[in-house]
Amino acid sequence: MAKAGTGKLMTRHRYGIGEWYGRSLAHLTVEERKRFGRIQEATEAPTEKPLCPFRGSPHEKIPCTKKGGVCSIRLYEQQGGAGAVSSAPGQSGSLVTTCPYRFEQEGTVLKWVGETLLSHPQPQVAEQVGFLQQAEGNQTQKEPASGSRFVGRIDKVLVHPTREPMNWCALEIQEVYCSGDKLAKEFDKLRRIPSERLPFPATDHKPDFLSSAMTLIPRLHIWVRRLQRSGKKTGVVVDRCFFDALGRMGDARDVSNCDVAWFVVKFEDAQGQLRLTPDFVRFTTLGQAIEGLTGTDAVTLEALESRVQQQLIHARSRSVVR
Repeated sequence: MAKAGTGKLMTRHRYGIGEWYGRSLAHLTVEERKRFGRIQEATEAPTEKPLCPFRGSPHEKIPCTKKGGVCSIRLYEQQGGAGAVSSAPGQSGSLVTTCPYRFEQEGTVLKWVGETLLSHPQPQVAEQVGFLQQAEGNQTQKEPASGSRFVGRIDKVLVHPTREPMNWCALEIQEVYCSGDKLAKEFDKLRRIPSERLPFPATDHKPDFLSSAMTLIPRLHIWVRRLQRSGKKTGVVVDRCFFDALGRMGDARDVSNCDVAWFVVKFEDAQGQLRLTPDFVRFTTLGQAIEGLTGTDAVTLEALESRVQQQLIHARSRSVVR
């Protein structure tokens, strides 16, 4: 299809799978695509799921537990209707992380956070630590000792291994949620196409940065405010695409002045293997973090009232039609 007035073929853009079971989609063979696609086709859980390359130790690997096995997505482009498909150039074609375990590659993030907030590159790590629990007066029955009373948990608590009293920080991992079509058609297309050539994504499955940001707001409000009292810091790990999609965010400039430290990662292509690397740290107060997460500017009173009037007119017109 030609672009009007230019005589040039239009360039199509659409998000598709970036990494599938820890492997770059662009570097999978036809047989590997078919094998991963058949896993999605199975009506029963496969007896052997691919291992997650980001979890566990070199001596103990853990099977992938994410439905569909998609670790990340990315924006692809295609010149015309039949041209070669490739990731979009520059930052727009970078990976968007859709699985929290993707951030665990080689322990890079934990080392980075430990050095920055605890001055130690090998912190001890406690997982899913209960932070909020039901108030005593709200209990209707005796809770078991398993800790099920907890209604809020911190993803990770990093602890300096030797300092006394205990020196620690909280760490939240935030992947990106997606909206639009489900990936069933994409899996089916990848399973059926016999060519080594990378196909254009089959579905409109895209990142929902705003919804992802909204999930962080209540958690930071509750946790950071309470941790402030004891001088503890909160780290948040996100990828560069997510951070760039946030609103303007102030800078506290130094770790001593911050409530929240944003650890922003990027991905580098090393001979077909996409490797997580630190990009930058942004220190913010809680207020600055919330302003960035909302990603919006308040409209003027005049603009707000105009929108209210438009909605009222629209509502009246619908009632007349009925």
